[in-house]
Amino acid sequence: MTGTYQPSKIWVETENYHHEVLRNPWYRLIADLQNSITELTVDFWRTRDARTVYLPVTTGSISSPMGLGSDSLPVQVDLFGQKTYLADSMQFMLELGCRITGKDTYYIMPSFRGEDIDARHLSQFFHSEAEIRGGLSDVTRVVEEYLVHLAGGVLERHGAELRAAGRGLADIETLANGGKFRTLTFEEAVKVLDGQGIHSEAGEPGWRTLTHAGERLLMEKLGEFTWVTHFDHLSVPFYQAFPGGDRSKAANADLLFGIGEIVGAGERHETADELVEALDLHRVGLEPYEWYADIRRTEPLRTAGFGMGVERFLMWLLDHDDIRDLQLVPRENGKNIVP
Repeated sequence: MTGTYQPSKIWVETENYHHEVLRNPWYRLIADLQNSITELTVDFWRTRDARTVYLPVTTGSISSPMGLGSDSLPVQVDLFGQKTYLADSMQFMLELGCRITGKDTYYIMPSFRGEDIDARHLSQFFHSEAEIRGGLSDVTRVVEEYLVHLAGGVLERHGAELRAAGRGLADIETLANGGKFRTLTFEEAVKVLDGQGIHSEAGEPGWRTLTHAGERLLMEKLGEFTWVTHFDHLSVPFYQAFPGGDRSKAANADLLFGIGEIVGAGERHETADELVEALDLHRVGLEPYEWYADIRRTEPLRTAGFGMGVERFLMWLLDHDDIRDLQLVPRENGKNIVP
């Protein structure tokens, strides 16, 4: 961004950061965009007759990351002598919500991760998550419709503001007009990349996944808004379904644009037996997830869901390269920041 819109890097020197937040127009723009994302999200789901649900920020059943392919740690806290976790995602609760309400469910709420902050990662960020009745192809289509809706709304509300700040609008306009989405499987991505940008975990069992460099290279070759589907199952969390009975793959999809992966989606195990099998494959104990298996016995339902990092989406909207500048209130694990 150019002109009057320049972040003050309040996450570098956090003492009295509120002075910069109050003084600098950058943070007013961030606040306006956050408000619009929330209002547009509610509008989108209202047209689909979906339900939002109020959920706790503590949980005994961490969803992601968890298992062999995890790349960060859950945040454990002591709550009056009881060890629990701050929610990294409340996807499991959204699955329960679908069963309670009989409708698709959604929310925007904070997520907590046990990792250091950097230009791509926040230890506390906001998640726009939803769970729908259906499968993987259903949820990826909904994600595309949601992004088109967000882009159109942001253009209508903030187009002049973004243009005045030096942000070209061509790609936002393209998305608002329906976008250009493409899809390839992980195996097809490996071939396109010719072995570059692929991390391989040796040993038994082994698995592969895309690195950040691989995501960037894939977008350079194919363009933004590229779905990569059906990753090696052990590289993703245990709750992603087995596609067509193939235990080596996951019914998941990552949407690459901007910084890289901004949306992650997946279909869930439909039966308790499949879920228990996946837990065993990922070497995750059943006890915290027995209730999660039991809802499949009690109320069978095929669902799929997605999570979008709101700050990562805002990075794309602002054509910005450091996610730490997308916070109005900086937070960093291991650091006491007032207020």
